Amino acid sequence: MRYPDFLKPNGKIGFVAPSFGCATEPYISYFDNAQRILRDKGYGLTLGPNCYVEKGIGISNTPDKCGAELNEMYAGIECDVIISCGGGEMMCEVVPYIDFDLIGKSRPKWYMGYSDNTNFTFLSATLSDTAAIYGPCAAAFGMEPWHKAIHDALSVITGTGLNDDSFTFNGYDRWEYRNNKEDAMPFAPYNTTEASRIISLTNGVIGDYEENVGLSWTGHDEEPIVIRRPVSTGDITMSGRLIGGCLDCLVHLVGTPYDRVSEFADRYASDGILWFLEACDLNPMDIRRSMWQLKEAGWFKNVSGFMIGRTGKFGEEIMGLDNYRAVVDIISQYGVPVLLDADIGHHPPMLPVICGSYTTVTTSGNNYSVTMRLS
Repeated sequence: MRYPDFLKPNGKIGFVAPSFGCATEPYISYFDNAQRILRDKGYGLTLGPNCYVEKGIGISNTPDKCGAELNEMYAGIECDVIISCGGGEMMCEVVPYIDFDLIGKSRPKWYMGYSDNTNFTFLSATLSDTAAIYGPCAAAFGMEPWHKAIHDALSVITGTGLNDDSFTFNGYDRWEYRNNKEDAMPFAPYNTTEASRIISLTNGVIGDYEENVGLSWTGHDEEPIVIRRPVSTGDITMSGRLIGGCLDCLVHLVGTPYDRVSEFADRYASDGILWFLEACDLNPMDIRRSMWQLKEAGWFKNVSGFMIGRTGKFGEEIMGLDNYRAVVDIISQYGVPVLLDADIGHHPPMLPVICGSYTTVTTSGNNYSVTMRLS
């Protein structure tokens, strides 16, 4: 696995928009403010041609122009790290225009983004053996004040959080169920109203449920949210080569020319494969179908554990199927540890996780740590 050099003081950050650009409010203002903040920290900035563009379908521009922007920023333009402007809907159509052979031969650069950016962060690791960061997109750096998760993300791309050859982050104590970007407050930070509660399953099987667990959110005239959560079965430790991303995106890579997951799993078989997964728009039935497809495609070969983030449709049930059983019923046959409701994905804050790193996840009661070793 190749690991890029870190962003040095006065180094240069490149911004690209292979998915959505920052072309509508509040993202324009947040992105503008992010640039001001990062310049104030001494960094130079380079913007790709699509950053403020809204000409594509579910992405900033046409797929070929989005791919050309990313290839040029990675292998042509002088910058030290790359941050994606945002997630979106159709970055899968950009994938054929990304030159992963070029990526694999070029000087590696840290690339950071999440959601639709799975189409790069996952494939960079599995196709080009080049680590990438599944973490916040550019506009998040425009919030004031920064949440600890944003400081953590910057500490990865700068290397300031490195201890020997690894980064260690702990789960955050609160999370956002609904954002407050519609409020008059400019550059609103994460609206962390909810206390974090993780679920750790020692052998990947759900037993009892804790009934009637409410959320604090009562805004917009909504009724209080009441859900059921599985009960943890004990503390866990799991290690392996970390790969994953947004399930909405991953499932559409199955069977394409970009599906080389089986080869990757064989290449790192001695490490084991530690999966991190989350979902954006998928309901519980969608999640179950998608997990079934990944399993039947052989993607979970040599699996050593799963770290599952809160889904975008947190708390939803369909015909008695919740987001927990949608995942766990499919993967329970592997008998490996599973962590549920981790700080990954579409209910921030999100841990900056390094796709491709050798990672150890440890839980202790309601706390957990993620240690990512650059080896």
